[in-house]
Amino acid sequence: MPRPSASVQLYTVRDALAADPAATAHRLADLGVRTVEPFGLVDAVESLEPALSAAGLTAPTSHVTLHGGAHEAAFAAARRLGVTTLIDPYIPEERWTTRTDVAALAAEFAEIARHAAGHGLQVAYHNHWWELETLVDGSPALEVFADELGDAPVALELDTYWSAVGGVDPVALLGRLGERVVALHIKDGPITRDAALQLPAGQGAMPIAEILAAAPSARPVIEFDEYAGDLFEGIAASIAHLRSLGVEL
Repeated sequence: MPRPSASVQLYTVRDALAADPAATAHRLADLGVRTVEPFGLVDAVESLEPALSAAGLTAPTSHVTLHGGAHEAAFAAARRLGVTTLIDPYIPEERWTTRTDVAALAAEFAEIARHAAGHGLQVAYHNHWWELETLVDGSPALEVFADELGDAPVALELDTYWSAVGGVDPVALLGRLGERVVALHIKDGPITRDAALQLPAGQGAMPIAEILAAAPSARPVIEFDEYAGDLFEGIAASIAHLRSLGVEL
């Protein structure tokens, strides 16, 4: 299976997007971007639908809250924007501390995924550092989550940077998680929790080429949680680096 085209997580340009969705979408398109990953989909869909359409952008993946009964609204928003993979971006740290807690999360996501399949949608989860830093019976909680899912159709979007911050080598982790990983958050920097120190791909300590090689069928998604420079220039630099590694937009 060929690698899907690279994308940009819209949280990166959240301030510009809030000020002018249409202009922001066109500015990304001018960089060569064709695929984006929205966030807060349910609230954002009204402004994003016309902005992305006018700029010729598609959104195959999106961050949106799914747990706690929020999935039905997410499904409706996904249909409007053409999203096919819905990614829950955040489960609080305290819910990853015991096997009982992690098993309950896995069961909840498995049930949501079964509902999603009836709508032609895929469900996934996106990590931060705590799901890797927290050990459950000696293993990172995210890996315990994956094990508890069994054959449930729940995918993962591995944030490779936060994996490294959590103390787990993302290349080795991708080898263990295998095809359950359908997308990769690509970011770079000194591998610390200080998001303000993040850098364009290829300018920090992350093994970007090795990460891509370890997940050859996963979609790379460029993201900055924060960036000290111009965000659009940072995105352009990340695009250039990914292209140098053979990734297409």
